[in-house]
Amino acid sequence: MAKATDDDGALPEGIFSLLDTDLYKLTMQCAVLKYFPDVHVTYAFTNRTPQMRLTRTAYNWLRDQIARLGNISLSSEEYKYLESTCTYLNYPYLRFLSSFRLRPADQIDISFTPCADTQYSEELGDVHIDVKGLWAETILYEIPLLALTSEAYFKFCDKDWTYDGQEEKARHKGSRLLEHGCIFSEFGTRRRRDYHTQDLVIQGLKSASDELVNGDSGGALSGTSNVHFAMKYGIPPVGTVAHEWFMGIAAVTNDYEHVNETALRYWVGCFGQGVLGIALTDTYGTPVFLKAFKQPVPLYTNAAAGAASTSSSAAADSTLPGIDSLAETKSPIHAPISNGTTDRVKARSYAQVFSGVRQDSGDPTAYVKVMRDFYDSEGIEEKKTIVFSDSLNIELCLEYKQAAEEAGFQPTFGVGTFLTNDFVHTSNGKKSVPLNIVIKLSSAGGRPAIKISDNVGKNTGDTKMVHEVKQRLGYIEKGWAGGDEKTRWGPAEDEATKEQVQT
Repeated sequence: MAKATDDDGALPEGIFSLLDTDLYKLTMQCAVLKYFPDVHVTYAFTNRTPQMRLTRTAYNWLRDQIARLGNISLSSEEYKYLESTCTYLNYPYLRFLSSFRLRPADQIDISFTPCADTQYSEELGDVHIDVKGLWAETILYEIPLLALTSEAYFKFCDKDWTYDGQEEKARHKGSRLLEHGCIFSEFGTRRRRDYHTQDLVIQGLKSASDELVNGDSGGALSGTSNVHFAMKYGIPPVGTVAHEWFMGIAAVTNDYEHVNETALRYWVGCFGQGVLGIALTDTYGTPVFLKAFKQPVPLYTNAAAGAASTSSSAAADSTLPGIDSLAETKSPIHAPISNGTTDRVKARSYAQVFSGVRQDSGDPTAYVKVMRDFYDSEGIEEKKTIVFSDSLNIELCLEYKQAAEEAGFQPTFGVGTFLTNDFVHTSNGKKSVPLNIVIKLSSAGGRPAIKISDNVGKNTGDTKMVHEVKQRLGYIEKGWAGGDEKTRWGPAEDEATKEQVQT
């Protein structure tokens, strides 16, 4: 791991730690290594704010930073941290990660298409990024590529801003959430303005949390999704799974009708029941997911005891080490799952086993009602958690908190861009709008990988395949007034809010 600052005290730039990523990329990599070590995938970059283009200078910096990702490795201190803190990551995976290297020269294609090819350093253009390789070896690219792209834009294109007040602004936001009893975590790595901004934000949130130690509001800073910052500041790393897990399995198996249950079975098979137990429901629509969520967990679908779990069937061109499999659950590619038990009465359902769900698209208040009706219909009286994570701010957190609590849930919040990329232009006080950029799995095992979600605005992937899957699943199209991805954090001409000016 490189140093966070240069010897001359300059602020850090780029990515210098393998752990400067979201926790769920590590948990998914662990599960992919176990079940899908020989699956080839591709990822595609999309700028949902296409009017916000990079300059050629910004592109050149981005390209150089991506090349440097190949120099990063896990330090001994980071290994020990994962071993002691993230105990659900099995030994074969940690051994794999200890010698893991990204290979951007072989795995990433990046290009720049200028609007007018003048070769002028400040000319604007579109950036194209494609990732290809083994799933287990390319899964860690998404977060650093997004963070670097955002940093490039705000380092070279939109430069009319400063760090002034960022720590205090985060402290103020954290205090308001805590005072209103919100349990929340910082989720802002992928679209942060840069590393230093996220560092300031977490310092501000920690200050707010420390000030409330003797309070009785019920609020809490539950952690950060960024493993590096969790390690740096001694707060919990938080996260479970992303849409990518479901998308990849669906593409590999071409079984969209049963993919939710398959993905749940293998997740429990890797980590065990009650571990990493927040389920993401919307990859192919929450109604379809809930049909799988009510199914019983096969009795054999458990993480193996001891140094469990990795298949040794890696492809010939893989750099993965050969690690013997000690898991009871075999890959669906080679051994599709049967029921696993003849006594289904004794088996608990996934809805019982998982401690809660994550809401990431569609209308959050409608989602609360859907989940309340579902748990009631299943006779589940245990208090469950709903994690809200879709483009939150303070007002939305408070609104969703009330709705969830009134329905008998424990609400928690993953707050991202609102914390790590909330700036105004110094020249006029207007909002400096974040990029809305994503990198999504685009194929796995030679088939398109797609996502539908609970909002048409978040449909992702091959259009023809999206349409086919909707027909196969009987998907009912849904829109949501709050789901316009092009103005997710407000148009550029918006004046700064009162809170932004004051904090």
